Amino acid sequence: MGRSEELFERAKRVMPGGVNSPVRAFRSVRLTPRMISRADGCFLYDVDKKRYVDYIGSWGPMILGHNFPEVREAVLRACEDGLSFGCATEREVQMAELITQNIPHVEMIRMVNSGTEAVMSAIRAARGFTGRNKVVKFSGCYHGHTDAMLISAGSGVMTAHISDSAGVPAGCVADTLIAAYNDLQGLTALFEESEAQAKGEEDKIAAVIVEPVAANMGVVLPEPGFLQGLRRLCTEHGAMLIFDEVITGFRLAFGGAAERFSVTPDLVTYGKIIGGGMPVGAYGGRRDIMECVAPLGSVYQAGTLSGNPIAMAAGLAMLHILKNNSRVYEELEERGSMLFEGIRTIVREKGLPYQVNSISSLGCLFFTEHPVKDYETAKRSDTESFAVYYRKMLEKGFYLAPSQFEAIFLSTAHTTTVLNETLEAMREAL
Repeated sequence: MGRSEELFERAKRVMPGGVNSPVRAFRSVRLTPRMISRADGCFLYDVDKKRYVDYIGSWGPMILGHNFPEVREAVLRACEDGLSFGCATEREVQMAELITQNIPHVEMIRMVNSGTEAVMSAIRAARGFTGRNKVVKFSGCYHGHTDAMLISAGSGVMTAHISDSAGVPAGCVADTLIAAYNDLQGLTALFEESEAQAKGEEDKIAAVIVEPVAANMGVVLPEPGFLQGLRRLCTEHGAMLIFDEVITGFRLAFGGAAERFSVTPDLVTYGKIIGGGMPVGAYGGRRDIMECVAPLGSVYQAGTLSGNPIAMAAGLAMLHILKNNSRVYEELEERGSMLFEGIRTIVREKGLPYQVNSISSLGCLFFTEHPVKDYETAKRSDTESFAVYYRKMLEKGFYLAPSQFEAIFLSTAHTTTVLNETLEAMREAL
């Protein structure tokens, strides 16, 4: 028994499932999780001193690779001044200025501590601004684990085969409406039905929240016109359009999916990259909506560690690098094209009926013969075959997400040599 197995046995006695986040338990691939001791560049190292090429990148933040020198040094310098003040700081102002001056649809922003918290707060702001209660989400899109969003959620719930969550009262999801991703006709009907049944303004739809590129049921791209259609429908019906860019923000472009697809949301949520690897989140958007948030308005939201100086230092270092080096995004496009086109070639050569969805540095290999465009088609994937494939890849030293319904994340640290080695390993494993 290796140290990973020993540590996991200890963990199971003191933590639910032995982990602090469900997908880490490796249950869907029937393995013991690797206990990671350190990371550098595109590599992870476990407690048994085995090295892996990492394709989760801490589930997205490590767009420049692990332990990036400028980000690490910014954190170390900030630590010398103290870890937390619970007070306003200059770094918070610098972060807000950097984002609002460079992302046109973010006129004001509020820092929080996680993507879950950012989504919860953005929805509350949308409801407070509109005076309406109902919110539309899309099947298979994951927006954190707040009660109202844990209905028809994505990756973790899909992997665990749990349709919703115990402990969520029916009343908490009573105002959450479900639509199918990439189905504008269905959303149109949902708006019409909601308005026909509304007894007052409060019964109407306050907001539509969407992952502009769904990355929690695997990776599912918006079909041409889908995001533009969401913008049009929300404008027509007086609802707020919320882009959940916790994953896509600062990854698909500095301005995220909103910039890439030229669609302007009313509110946006961020996480992951915005903290450079530290726990952080943010929500922002139109000034008139954000001015409803306390202390200016009546929408209450607070957080002791919001705008934590260490997280702000890491995030500022990361965002300045991305903003000042446009070549980063070109490199990510090149690496994404090399890897995902390479996987497509392997699949074709072997005559396998699998699907590869990708955009820039995000992608997914679906073990299904059906094109994946929404939650229902994603669920048709052969998870047993994925598990066999996963175990073979891990044995070869490649650390993929231990779930069919998670993304592959690339970084600028993934060199051409590493990508070629990955493709050869995939060719053998498949």
